[in-house]
Amino acid sequence: MSKPVFVHFLGASGTVTGSKFLVETPETKFLVDCGLFQGLKELRLLNWEHLPVNVSQIDFILLTHGHLDHTGYLPCLIKAGFNGKIFGSAPTLDVARIVLLDSAKIQEEEAEHANKQGYSKHKPAKALYELVDVEKAVSRFQEIRINEWIDFGNDIQVRYQPNGHIIGSCFIEIKVSGKRFVFSGDVGQEKDLLMYPPNKPQEADILFVESTYGDRLHPDEDIQGHMKRIILDTISRGGNLVIPSFAVERTQLLMYIIWRLKESGEIPDIPCIMDSPMGANILEVFHHHSEWLKIPWESCAAMCRGFTIIREFKDTLQQIATRYPKIVIAGSGMVTGGRVLNYLQEYIGKPETSILLAGYQSEGTRGRSLQDGATEIKMYGKYYPVRAHVEIIHGLSAHGDQKDLIHWLSGIKRKPEKVFIIHGERQAAEVFRLKLQDTFRWDCTLPKLFEIVEIST
Repeated sequence: MSKPVFVHFLGASGTVTGSKFLVETPETKFLVDCGLFQGLKELRLLNWEHLPVNVSQIDFILLTHGHLDHTGYLPCLIKAGFNGKIFGSAPTLDVARIVLLDSAKIQEEEAEHANKQGYSKHKPAKALYELVDVEKAVSRFQEIRINEWIDFGNDIQVRYQPNGHIIGSCFIEIKVSGKRFVFSGDVGQEKDLLMYPPNKPQEADILFVESTYGDRLHPDEDIQGHMKRIILDTISRGGNLVIPSFAVERTQLLMYIIWRLKESGEIPDIPCIMDSPMGANILEVFHHHSEWLKIPWESCAAMCRGFTIIREFKDTLQQIATRYPKIVIAGSGMVTGGRVLNYLQEYIGKPETSILLAGYQSEGTRGRSLQDGATEIKMYGKYYPVRAHVEIIHGLSAHGDQKDLIHWLSGIKRKPEKVFIIHGERQAAEVFRLKLQDTFRWDCTLPKLFEIVEIST
């Protein structure tokens, strides 16, 4: 007898962020990912709204990977009444814990700062969630084995397979009454410097595929050569190179490239700073789960020795006060918060400074404004003129481009019954829809936020 399955698109639908998909069978309800909305204010405000579902009835959560836009709403869900287990690969759970603790800490600090300075319209300003809420979420974490089917009962089986992107990242296959649902998560590049190529799905009756870079190809550029030029140009001006960076994978990749340039003698042995407590903690995850990485453990250790790794804020202030040229990698990657703001407050108005954007910049973020040529940006309630050189490297993205996504999908033998294009801005998703139609003759849907789709099994 056919059983209807309902899929609720609670995030990453018509936008890149807030990945949340509720799958509802007659016996079971579960979420795939539980991410925070980022970027545009209208999206960020959704984080404060109650989800249009009964959270207490959700049985469990499956996480594709540890990024904030896939895990950052977990403490909110706990506060709203979720009482089940949260599953992910071992590195994903380690990363998620670090990311969530950092997120809560930043929110608490920003709320405190806003209340002291009086620039928030909320009286008092509050954090979306606090450290205690994160600890409650982390207590629900449960590691799942990869590359094998796990029985979840009620005719539901789940299999995780690595998909590149970041350490621990997987796509998820879910059999519901014999029908196979595939959630891509975020698919990595085929030729990533740190991560192995993604595994490819072989079957998919119902497919949910990301489209972050579905409308473009990463430039075929000499990334190491590009980095070398930017570094040498900045040094020649006597300036500092500030790289806003995502603490998970991107920071470590940048460190690796810079270390290789130093080792080969292509750049001088100038001070290199990695100023991110979260980035430092992620390095420990790399050491603990080195089997997920292509680079040898010895190279990773040598790379770390080539950087001053900062954890304490007093050391951040000391570094900002120094006058010699240096390379600084600091969070956050979209310049939405973190210690990179402290460096930019001091350096962004100086023409000898270089700012390198080395990852995707969502709409509504400071990073996107810098990418689009903003002449000033607002930080902590004050506007700062942008006189620094703004440089961009696109090929470092942890996301595969259109070619990578097509290659990842090419292993699917039979035409899926339904294909939902998710996790992309509207233009990227639409271009990718047309590409899939032309390449595979698949009919694809671009779901709307909070849409509910019924699927027969």
